[in-house]
Amino acid sequence: MLTTDNTTKRGTKYLQELLAGKADVRFNGPITLSDSEPEPDIAIVRLPESAYNDRHPEPQDIFWIVEVAQTSLKKDLELKAAIYASAEIQEYWVLNLSAKQIIVFRYPNNGEYATEQKIEAGTVIPLAFPDIRVSVERLFG
Repeated sequence: MLTTDNTTKRGTKYLQELLAGKADVRFNGPITLSDSEPEPDIAIVRLPESAYNDRHPEPQDIFWIVEVAQTSLKKDLELKAAIYASAEIQEYWVLNLSAKQIIVFRYPNNGEYATEQKIEAGTVIPLAFPDIRVSVERLFG
């Protein structure tokens, strides 16, 4: 059985390899939104890392967010999706451990994401990095 912690750690390492020199991949760190400070499992944010010495990443710093879900799936798909869409975070991924699929939300509009796509195999190309291919299988280990 996949565990949330191990999947998050492996996913963070994998994304750090893929995005070396392009983005800072943060593990379980807070981000600052207008009315809250959630701690997403993984946040992919702008470089340099030193920009966050005195503050947490804010929406304009964030390329995309990843939540790893087992028991939290409903909350991640509904509540967190609404929070991130309201903050205008362009892309949000939920790794559904039970179904071994990534649910990719994109294009926030009026507090909702305009698109939602379920991907069970192959690759996902992040909006911010059209030259990067993220392997679904590698994210799930």
